[in-house]
Amino acid sequence: MESLIVLVPLSVALVLLTGWIFWRALAGGQFDDLERPGTDVLSDDR
Repeated sequence: MESLIVLVPLSVALVLLTGWIFWRALAGGQFDDLERPGTDVLSDDR
């Protein structure tokens, strides 16, 4: 039971940190253009 005192707040903090990182990626435009990187590999611009 004593381990729950440590593990529950630690898991809540980990979920909040993961959510914050995800929302920062959304706000920064990380997921705006998902098709261009795939087609950049096929283009020959040398």
